Amino acid sequence: MVLSQFSKEGGKQTLADFFDVPKDVYPVGRLDYDSEGMLILTNDKQLNHRLLHPKFAHEREYYVQVDGNITLQALHQLSNGVSIQVDGKNYQTQTCKATLFDEEPIVPARNPPIRFRKEIPAPWIRMVLTEGKNRQVRKMTAKVGFPTLRLIRYRIEDITLANMQPGEMRTFSKKDIYKNLFHE
Repeated sequence: MVLSQFSKEGGKQTLADFFDVPKDVYPVGRLDYDSEGMLILTNDKQLNHRLLHPKFAHEREYYVQVDGNITLQALHQLSNGVSIQVDGKNYQTQTCKATLFDEEPIVPARNPPIRFRKEIPAPWIRMVLTEGKNRQVRKMTAKVGFPTLRLIRYRIEDITLANMQPGEMRTFSKKDIYKNLFHE
């Protein structure tokens, strides 16, 4: 597990323990300490603004392993938006896409692994959101009665983790990243 930042905090490993990048490079958005997946590292302030400002709603796809045999009703609730707490206030999430994987996705092993309980299913769902509130996916799945066990950000717009392993970095030109993220 790694903090998605370069500055040290609480003795936990950070991005600086794995990547040697110029001092002005930083992650756009963050992942929770116990979440996995794609981070975009940049020193482009315009890219940062366009990825984080809500008016540029762009797709973020998550692979979510949940605790219990999630129902179609729960998936429908997620898709239509649910009320969660954000900064101590009720917040109605926007509509999203929430679907059950037909087969378990192929993902790298997690270290440490999630808890395993033989009698309780732990299916995977795919969620595609166009907003990114703090711990939003976790709050949404808990709200419908199926807490998140494992969360992987798989895609931001047209950039995916396909064929990548944890800790691997891919470099994009400014032209390519803008084309893949904003279709310019």
